[in-house]
Amino acid sequence: MSLKITTLSNGFRIVTEDMPGLLSASAGIWVTAGGRHERAEQNGIAHFLEHMAFKGTEKRSALRIAEEIEDVGGYINAYTSREMTAYYARVLSPDVGLALDVISDIVLNPVFDPKEIETERHVILQEIGQALDTPDDIIFDWLQEVSYPDQPFGRTILGPAERVSAFGQGDLRAFVGEHYGPDQMILAAAGGVDHDAIVRQAEATFGHLKPVGNATLQPARFAGGERREIKDLEQVHVALAFEGPGYRAPDVYAAQVYATAMGGGMSSRLFQKIREERGLCYSIFAQSGAYEDTGQITVYAGTSEEEIGDLVGLTMDELKRAAEDMTEAEVNRARAQLKAGLLMGLESPSSRAERNARLLSIWGRVPGVEETVAKIDAVSVGDVRAYGERLVGAKAAMALYGPVGDAPDLEAVKARLAA
Repeated sequence: MSLKITTLSNGFRIVTEDMPGLLSASAGIWVTAGGRHERAEQNGIAHFLEHMAFKGTEKRSALRIAEEIEDVGGYINAYTSREMTAYYARVLSPDVGLALDVISDIVLNPVFDPKEIETERHVILQEIGQALDTPDDIIFDWLQEVSYPDQPFGRTILGPAERVSAFGQGDLRAFVGEHYGPDQMILAAAGGVDHDAIVRQAEATFGHLKPVGNATLQPARFAGGERREIKDLEQVHVALAFEGPGYRAPDVYAAQVYATAMGGGMSSRLFQKIREERGLCYSIFAQSGAYEDTGQITVYAGTSEEEIGDLVGLTMDELKRAAEDMTEAEVNRARAQLKAGLLMGLESPSSRAERNARLLSIWGRVPGVEETVAKIDAVSVGDVRAYGERLVGAKAAMALYGPVGDAPDLEAVKARLAA
């Protein structure tokens, strides 16, 4: 593997990784502008902008954008997260230049045709409606809102329907002007790629742009709280969150190992105790997420109205017990799962390009895979137990959806955990 980084004079960064033997490549633009960069009146606009990028540019129609990539057998896509928006394509190696030409065009030259805005507005409103009809999707939006109330980090990425219904061409252009400067963009490519050729193309396309400066982020403050929505469903859906470390915190890897051991697979504590031994649910999992200045340990499960109390109580008991008796075997297994997930994922050029863009954004460099693996390996049983002990006293949030009338409230949950 050959990883190279170049920064243009205006702050635009290019990171490529040649993967010998691959006949294809993934390339794209990652912009450090996501949901948490929006003001309250802009909530949902980063995602709306992502949709509109594909609806036509000054020289390409929406159909032509799709045709140019698919004519060479590739595909093009995008996503919006809380901290970034990405536009990327997967093509054969000889077509990397074409892919970057199309992607740079949709990022730099969208026309925001008013008719297309209305069409895509309807699409996004349908997407919001679909999310509201999907309990195990919407519950995580609600969990985010009660974890980080009244702040950008707690707002839904899709935005509320009333905001989406009001966005116009001027709003889209204003957000681009604020957040789509060259110093807020990273071009990442991996697979069968030529770094020097990509740099030349990037210089010609982005080199003339003027930097806009980094946006000031409102710090995320995990407050915790509860939201329960009663609805006539077959199951109660419950999601719990505990404040965790951001991705620069020293215990971020201990948090990942802890979450994986607790609910990262079929051998995990929660799966074995609550599903396999007690049969209280079909699905239960735990995961760790890290961001610029905060993080979360989340637990999700779905169960019947009659068994929600037992499920939540047993979950708290297992979280508490892990601080006392997490074993070497469990930690070894969790570390192996994390390393395998990382290494298997990096066999894909798309995953490598995304990882490189994300890490360059965080650290200003791309730590080697070996460095990340070493940090995972360095997590000890003592580290995981200590993390579990801190979690017992951490701030918490809970969201419930379905026939939740008899479910325990958050204060009862925290009392069970602290008992």
